[in-house]
Amino acid sequence: MSKPEKLDLRSMDITKEQKEKLRQLFPEVFTGDKIDFDKLKLTLGEMIETGRERYGMTWPGKADCFKIIQSPSIGTLKPCPEESVNFDKTENLFIDGDNLEVLKLLQKSYYGKIKMIYIDPPYNTGNDFIYPDDYKENLTTYLQYTGQIDAQGKKFSTNTDTEGRFHSKWLNMMYPRLFLAKNLLRDDGVIFISIDDNESHNLRKICDEIFGEENLLITFYAQVRYAEKTLAEKNDYQKIIEQVLVYQKGSFKPKKETEKYGLEKFCWKIVEKNPGQKIQLGGRNAEIFKPEDYEIIQTESNINGLKEIWATGSVLKANASGKFFSDYIAPRKNIDGLGCLYKIYGIGEDGLGYRYFTGPKKETATKGKFYSGVPLVRRKEIEEGESFKEKPIVNFGNFADSFGNCRHEGSVDFRSGKKPVAFLKALISMVSTEEDESTLMLDFFAGSASFAHAVMDANREDGGNRRFILIQLPELLDQNISSQKDGYEFCLSISKPPNVAEIGKERIRRVIRKIQEEQKKDEQRTLFDTSDDKRPLDLGFKVFKLDKSNFKIWDGENIPKDKKSLEKQLELHIDHINPKATQKDILFEILLKAGFELTTKIEKIELAGKTVYSIEDGAMLVCLEKELTKEVIKAMAERKPSRVICLDQGFVNNDQLKTNAVQIMKSKGVDDFRTV
Repeated sequence: MSKPEKLDLRSMDITKEQKEKLRQLFPEVFTGDKIDFDKLKLTLGEMIETGRERYGMTWPGKADCFKIIQSPSIGTLKPCPEESVNFDKTENLFIDGDNLEVLKLLQKSYYGKIKMIYIDPPYNTGNDFIYPDDYKENLTTYLQYTGQIDAQGKKFSTNTDTEGRFHSKWLNMMYPRLFLAKNLLRDDGVIFISIDDNESHNLRKICDEIFGEENLLITFYAQVRYAEKTLAEKNDYQKIIEQVLVYQKGSFKPKKETEKYGLEKFCWKIVEKNPGQKIQLGGRNAEIFKPEDYEIIQTESNINGLKEIWATGSVLKANASGKFFSDYIAPRKNIDGLGCLYKIYGIGEDGLGYRYFTGPKKETATKGKFYSGVPLVRRKEIEEGESFKEKPIVNFGNFADSFGNCRHEGSVDFRSGKKPVAFLKALISMVSTEEDESTLMLDFFAGSASFAHAVMDANREDGGNRRFILIQLPELLDQNISSQKDGYEFCLSISKPPNVAEIGKERIRRVIRKIQEEQKKDEQRTLFDTSDDKRPLDLGFKVFKLDKSNFKIWDGENIPKDKKSLEKQLELHIDHINPKATQKDILFEILLKAGFELTTKIEKIELAGKTVYSIEDGAMLVCLEKELTKEVIKAMAERKPSRVICLDQGFVNNDQLKTNAVQIMKSKGVDDFRTV
């Protein structure tokens, strides 16, 4: 008797996937599902190393890392529309849960789809929050930690340097997560990993093993503190530099913008009619010219001309000249009056040795301009007949100012390792994105959601279509730890549980509100307004939470083999759906386990008097009715989807309908009919 197949409710089988990759390369070494390793050695010839001593890295617990990787997850991700913003339309995700379990659950749906991953993992300083992984009990440990089950179990804690396996515990945490993350990357994908010198040497070794030594693109160095401020209170020197290891999966091409240098803009000349007043300004020699003492005129000599730029907005954020204007010149309007010209010596790299700034004008009392000549490097290019160049990726950036002032970014006060938006946008800018397609970006150590903030800012500035997936453990905050006290009190002030995930979600909400306010001020488009030719910003995010499966999944490995225990398991599986599970909970678990993205288009329709969910414009139909009829089976088959999934419960006491359903589906060309 033909019956529908059961939907596999476990996460992707990593071992099976690795075998399939090997089978594609060396089909001759397989006999059925078994690998003939002697034949594999012969196939590889001299490339195989047979000696006992081999170069490599090992540590206590490394073997268990592979058990962790191979152990499937039987959890699910439950939708939380009430914690989300614009749940039904947004394509951004925030997942509240242990990132190891979540990465396993994302394997089917997001395998090979992520363009960029950024993570800021614990640096293993001795006070970091470390995930203790047990390859058999990881979901249970998480549920105990978050209070979703009452049994006493392992608690997540810090990894102190007094423990015998200080580095090993950190490596055991990182290795399986990076292994699973690599699977999610596209072939042209790239991963950025922030780290300092506590574990940078070990991180590089395991990344060389996972991604391949040849796939290390660059080590990016970021200055995170001012050199003169490194001496801490206890005579302990803080680090000035942090690293970002950048690995490609296979064929990543860094973004190289062609920068057109428009000479036509260098058309201004400043005539000094009378000598200026000489002063010191911001540690530099300067001259101040009153409005009657200078004149700005147009000139035809572009090579010796000046370029006019408003010293506000992006200029202030992007370069030293804008910063000089905001710090030293704009505040002088009450001292020197409006409309003065400032000639600042020793600033810029244009070969002039000085730059001109105008103070605020009467008609624009908060704005000013500065004038800059053609830089020397551009003059050489122009003389040689070139008018553009490609911007290279440099491996150093001074972000001391940004790191020093990022504590309150996003309107949330959180001091524990927070990364500034400017730093993250600099990394994002290295990654090319598709103009018309959405580009997926992932951060699975999300913290206070700085990465989501950076992605939304970048989209607003350049009209990009980047989507983010953030994963964050609801790490409990301790009001007695100085770096966590403000975050703890912040959560209480918004009536949320005091944990890091809540800070992240609230930050994204506030960033969305701020962008919407800016859009209104700028008289730009609002959310999902397509009145112009610009792409609407995705100002929303779906929240999901890691939890037990909505179905009782048979676990033959971890239950006792005695008769009484087996009978109890059989009784539990008579009604295998959690009675507390909503249809939305069940639907999203089916989507996840069937390999569809969590942002897949869902349409609720009615067929033969029953509710049916049309997935991705009818590519898959899901019916969660508990009493199925022949009419609804026929109606779904008539639509000829690629796959149909129904609850097994819908066929209770009606084996004939189940058998007929298979035949009805096949008669309409629907070969993939499953129950759950």
